[in-house]
Amino acid sequence: MLIILKKEFSAFLNSLIAYIVIGVFLLLTGLVVWIYPDSNVLDYGYADMASFFELCPYILILISPAITMRMLSEEFRTGTIELLFTKPLSTSDIVTGKFLASLSILLLALIPTLIYYFSIYQLGNPVGNIDSASVAGSYFGLVLLASAYSAIGLFTSSLTSNQVVAFIVAATLSYFFYDGLHQLAQLFRGSAQYYTDYFSLSFHYSSLGRGVIDSRNLIFLLSFVVLFIMGTILVLDKKKN
Repeated sequence: MLIILKKEFSAFLNSLIAYIVIGVFLLLTGLVVWIYPDSNVLDYGYADMASFFELCPYILILISPAITMRMLSEEFRTGTIELLFTKPLSTSDIVTGKFLASLSILLLALIPTLIYYFSIYQLGNPVGNIDSASVAGSYFGLVLLASAYSAIGLFTSSLTSNQVVAFIVAATLSYFFYDGLHQLAQLFRGSAQYYTDYFSLSFHYSSLGRGVIDSRNLIFLLSFVVLFIMGTILVLDKKKN
């Protein structure tokens, strides 16, 4: 597993696309926090990162598939997946290694955004006038959300040798599970609305953003990740046989 993780992480960092993806992510989030009229902190007048945490999941919906689309699709296209299967690695080692590599790259993109927090912390009146618990919870939610997007992207990458198809399907599924189910829930009332919304990623991400770490949110999001990882393993095993 660690061999696959190191290989994929190094290969990504040695390619131009890594710096383009991370650069685009930081550019978009920077514009949201500091430039755009409807979301920038300077005009908003309050020391918080609400606009960043509201729009970041949508940016990740496009950034994550750009990272995961080649993880398995490229292996199928070039035929190197057959070589990978001959190595003394289990299918779960291969999938877990690639999943952790894609997640590590997303975390690498998220780390520089901590500068936004420290900048807003200093801009507060008085200094430090920011809900740090909410920020910490939202960042934790973003990590789990990035994990979910990575698992979805890896799964779609295992279904096709076409990277563009893998990207489109991953972005579509990520949007559906994040916001699509939430929008669908608005068509219902009562318990039907609640439970439909409960299965959306945004429901649990928003809960974590309140600064309270609820085990139910953790269990749901981690189970979601495991489900798609298991799906990827099953697809690879089927193709392997």
